[in-house]
Formats: sequence, structure tokens, C-alpha cells
Amino acid sequence: MSDFIWPVRVYYEDTDGGGVVYHANYLKFMERARTEWLRSLGFEQTELKTELGILFVVRGLSLRFRHPACFNDALCVVSRLSKIGHCLLEFEQIIQRDAVQLTTAKVEVACVDTQHFKPIALPQIMRQKFTEL
Repeated sequence: MSDFIWPVRVYYEDTDGGGVVYHANYLKFMERARTEWLRSLGFEQTELKTELGILFVVRGLSLRFRHPACFNDALCVVSRLSKIGHCLLEFEQIIQRDAVQLTTAKVEVACVDTQHFKPIALPQIMRQKFTEL
């Protein structure tokens, strides 16, 4: 499946006292990239919630920090959909500066209904779009 690349600039607010990106902020960068990936495919999360009654929630996460990102770095978040399940999407995400991999992650995202937060099948329109990638 093809890669989706989302640029991110590190701001001062993203860093700790040493000028290094605070570990939790890498997750924010990845979340934004997945949101923009959905948007690029024509799916707005607000519309998915109101029109289809679904949300996407992180079910599992494996993260490896390799090198730090620092204030004012220009980064890219590379997102790749690696698996499509009945109600689960699995992503491989890499945060990199130039060609250097800083952080790698495997992220499992579940499709749940908005009423009970129970797993629900991916809508057919989304499944079709994802399998076309």
C-alpha cells in the first residue's frame, strides 16, 4: 500500500526543557498524520461521526524511539496502512528528519460505534477505498 507523507515542524511547545521533543508529542504528530490521511481520501472524521455513527480509536501501540527530534526540525510522518481487518486498521508510521528515522510505530486503530464504543465493521465505502490503495 502506498505511503502517505505529512510534514511537521517542531515548535518550542513540542519540546522539553532540553529542547528535545517530549515523547508524548510524537503520538500527536502520528495522530495528525492519520487524520490527514483520512481527509486526503475524502473522509472527514466529523462527518464519519455524525453521518455514519463511527469513530476511530487507538487500540494498540508499539513505539520505538531511535533518535531525538529538536526544536525547529522539519519532520515528515510517513504513514502506511499495513493491514485491514473487519473493524481494525493497522498502520506502520515513521517520523523522520531527512532520511533519518527518528521514531517508528505500529498503531492499531479500531472502528467503534459512537453510542456504545463497541467495535463495528468498517463501512464498505471506506473498505473499498482502503483496498484500492
